[in-house]
Amino acid sequence: MHPVILKYAGNDASKAYDEVHSPSMIHKALTAEQFKGMIEPSAELPSVDTPAETSIPRDANEIPQLEQLITVHDFEEVARKRYTEKTFAFYSSAATDLISHHANLNSYRQIMLRPRVLRNVKEVKMPRMILGCPSSAPFFVSPTAMAKLAHPDGELAVARGCGEEDIIHIISNNASFPLAEIVAAGKPGQAFFLQLYVNSERRKTEELLREAAGLGIKAVFVTVDAPIPGKREADERIAAGNLVSAVSGAVAKNDKKGGGLGRVMAKYIDSTLNWDDLAWIKKVSGLPVVLKGVQTGADARMAMEYGVDAIMLSNHGGRSLDTVQPAIITLLELHRTCPEIFGHMEIYIDGGIRRGTDILKALALGATAVGIGRPYLYSLTYGQEGVEHLTQILKDELVSAMKLSGITHIHQAHPGMVNTAYVDPLIRGTETHPWITWTPQAKL
Repeated sequence: MHPVILKYAGNDASKAYDEVHSPSMIHKALTAEQFKGMIEPSAELPSVDTPAETSIPRDANEIPQLEQLITVHDFEEVARKRYTEKTFAFYSSAATDLISHHANLNSYRQIMLRPRVLRNVKEVKMPRMILGCPSSAPFFVSPTAMAKLAHPDGELAVARGCGEEDIIHIISNNASFPLAEIVAAGKPGQAFFLQLYVNSERRKTEELLREAAGLGIKAVFVTVDAPIPGKREADERIAAGNLVSAVSGAVAKNDKKGGGLGRVMAKYIDSTLNWDDLAWIKKVSGLPVVLKGVQTGADARMAMEYGVDAIMLSNHGGRSLDTVQPAIITLLELHRTCPEIFGHMEIYIDGGIRRGTDILKALALGATAVGIGRPYLYSLTYGQEGVEHLTQILKDELVSAMKLSGITHIHQAHPGMVNTAYVDPLIRGTETHPWITWTPQAKL
């Protein structure tokens, strides 16, 4: 039995349901025989003690006017004050000591731009083709779970905002709304990608892939950097009510390890997933397959050998294994260990991108496009308008960075535009240690 039913037995659970679920989800999950009718609100029902709220704002004071927000960081500060403690912890948390999370941000600050001057930069262009899909800018919305915790429209608002700004939305496998509703919220012909966690019940993954293909989803981003969830302590420390994803069906409920939504919702993920399964995913879906979470040059080369369509360099926003290198460092590693990959497939990157200059640096180093995740969750304080405003800020910053660097088209971005000297010592050239000769006896 669903944990929310157990918790609210004999009571009205409508509020708990509506806070995080799509209204249509109940019709999708129940048969006609199971639907018993509508209840009448009654003051006679006893109250139910609940853990930390996930959807009721902490600070009910008036939030700043949207026009007052001029940076990505402004959205985070508003969300920090506005979202519930549990919601903000779920969105902002990262693994253990947050080393990789902070490294993601700091790595871009250590790469310097080398602008050229006396160029005619009156007009600039930044459209990009991403897996054959046109985008008005070289960035997209990375998959982020349970957006309805931030706003009643959740992923619907993200889809609408992306449609208005003509950028691509990668729908999370743990979205609050059913896949069909999210796609329907967009404009006709709007491009969507799907993030996939392979379910240990493979039949469910096959059903989801067929549904995605039928809805016109353009590609599948298979998450490969999280066979198990990372330990996100800020998320674990705060208990929360029970949640269910409308896409994956994953249930989050508190247990003896804590109340981490990321951990308990990930129990359905198949940790046996391996390279040989990629052909099955491609066959079932009939869609381009992208590996999301590649973190070494060796695995990038494996991706080429297994015929995937593209890769996304990512460390899961620092939310899986802590102390792993930032994706921008992995991008540089690819140039040293398998440079041929840049002519073989598209390469995306996410993690720590907060400025237009960050986007330009990644593109100059060979990325096709970049993903931005957490900031879009924070923008949902303002719903669809927040999504659009955040996108406009990033576009404006990118245009400024291009003009000040002396280029007029995003395709002109090149490695000579950046100085990577600060991070060059971090770039590995082989899979073996540069000077340790000891090797374990176990087969790797």
